[in-house]
Amino acid sequence: MASVGALKFLLYLVLWLCNFLPQCQGKQNKYENKKYPFIKNASSFQIPPSISTSSTNNAYDYIIVGGGTAGCPLAATLSKNFSVLLLERGGVPYTNSNVTFLRNFHISLADTSPTSASQYFCSTDGVHNARARILGGGSSINAGFYTRASQRFIEKVGWDANLVNESYQWIEKRIVYHPKFSPYQDAVKESLLDSGVSPFNGFTYDHIYGTKVGGTIFDRFGRRHTTAELLASGNPDKLTVLVYATVQKIVFDHKGEKPKAVGVIFKDENGRQHEAILGNDRHSEVIVSSGAIGTPQLLMLSGIGPKSELQNLNITMVHDNPFVGKGMVDNPMNAVFVPFNRPVNQSLIQTVGITKLGVYIEASSGFSQSNDSIHCHHGMLSAEIGQLSTIPPKQRSKEAIQAFRDNKRDIPIEAFKGGFILSKVASAWSAGKLRLNNTNVEDNPIVTFNYFSHPYDLQRCVEGIRLATKVVQSQHFTNYTLSDRKTTEKLLNLSVKANVNLIPKHPNDTESLEQFCKDTVITIWHYHGGCHVGKVVSNDYMVLGVDKLRVVDGSTFTESPGTNPQATVMMMGRYMGLKILRETLEKLAGV
Repeated sequence: MASVGALKFLLYLVLWLCNFLPQCQGKQNKYENKKYPFIKNASSFQIPPSISTSSTNNAYDYIIVGGGTAGCPLAATLSKNFSVLLLERGGVPYTNSNVTFLRNFHISLADTSPTSASQYFCSTDGVHNARARILGGGSSINAGFYTRASQRFIEKVGWDANLVNESYQWIEKRIVYHPKFSPYQDAVKESLLDSGVSPFNGFTYDHIYGTKVGGTIFDRFGRRHTTAELLASGNPDKLTVLVYATVQKIVFDHKGEKPKAVGVIFKDENGRQHEAILGNDRHSEVIVSSGAIGTPQLLMLSGIGPKSELQNLNITMVHDNPFVGKGMVDNPMNAVFVPFNRPVNQSLIQTVGITKLGVYIEASSGFSQSNDSIHCHHGMLSAEIGQLSTIPPKQRSKEAIQAFRDNKRDIPIEAFKGGFILSKVASAWSAGKLRLNNTNVEDNPIVTFNYFSHPYDLQRCVEGIRLATKVVQSQHFTNYTLSDRKTTEKLLNLSVKANVNLIPKHPNDTESLEQFCKDTVITIWHYHGGCHVGKVVSNDYMVLGVDKLRVVDGSTFTESPGTNPQATVMMMGRYMGLKILRETLEKLAGV
């Protein structure tokens, strides 16, 4: 009987582990789901036998490269009337617990394995960063905050306000929720108001000066809902989604006056190459939605970009455009650690202070606070990565790495048991560029953001840090954290001791807020640019100098919309899908 009981216990334990322990993205197994019958592994690719809307059989009306934040709603929308092939280099989020559950948010970012949902990269500035590698894109690995762009941004880009509102609402009805408001976020809200960031605008999606509570793509059970779920709104008879499909380059026909996109070449999970082609119809297009890193990279690998750079890598020129990869911007973020003398629940961004200073104040809490967390390896989030910056690359032996990992215990325990107040510089003026590292699309390009190269950004960062420390030192906050009201210098020293990037630190110089900003700058994953309107694409996002090629993603933005770009990139996918549908159907009807 004892053995039977033990067996039952082991079986229960296995089931519990399967349901609750964090998992990596895992093996690239065949994916089948009755709700998404059109999602298949790339190795299953077969040219469709017949597509009624194309004048040529065995072709697609639209090929979308990138099943991310914009690509999924775009594909679902276009499939209403036309055949669509959506190609995503990563796997599916539905079975990945690191993606699905709020409690595992940091684990996805920490996973630097080849099959991770997030692909680690480090800019030449020395700041750790990540780009999505999974269906749903950034919506599968981000902090989930949902808030619309300002009215000024909508007017600036020239979008139809009514169609924008309709598109936002389409997203919100499907995957956006009111947050389960945490006591920590409530303390942040009250402290922001006490610090002068008023009025309190309650719960709203709108971008309004003052303090507000925004939406989230995490439901009340802490389960994430990504843009991959929007694919359920597509037409299953006209939509094909291939995962583990890594597009190598766009294929062009050079017979006409301008090069014309006719398809793409992609590699499946087994390393085999395939070619997907467009129909001969005038409306058929290749649409690139690979994000601010992937889109300019793919354009250059396909022969569209600065001539000298491409020739150095022996890439066949299709169109010389010196602006591809230029104007890359990442909004700098700096964090102030919040010491706690009480347990704190995990919470991601819920409250935001939108200031007229040009900074946004947000907060998170409770991650990496398990008993052994301070001794664990956290991938791109690990402090030992920052510590290793002091060792020349050739001397980074296994022994050296282990030694620095052991030294992780020297980092203030508050960093692992407390929370953070985050300060983001809005509409950063500092800009950089992206260039190819090599001709392998799976390798990260070389990216430079030039944080704080413009003095106005540094000035606003200083104002943001002053406000963040004011929030931490407010009575509402200290009453909640049960910690004493530390001096600004002590708070900043707590923050600067943790090696959050590869930039040399000045821990004894925290009286200089300018130096603190430079030393502790990190990303908030709101990078954008590289394919600006008027320089790389037209006002309707068609790539200049070629035909039948369009870009629909944040690489076209000159600034990050709202306090968080997620909602607007989602909306952009739906918006452009509707716009393309209406224009194409009108042309086909002879209107």
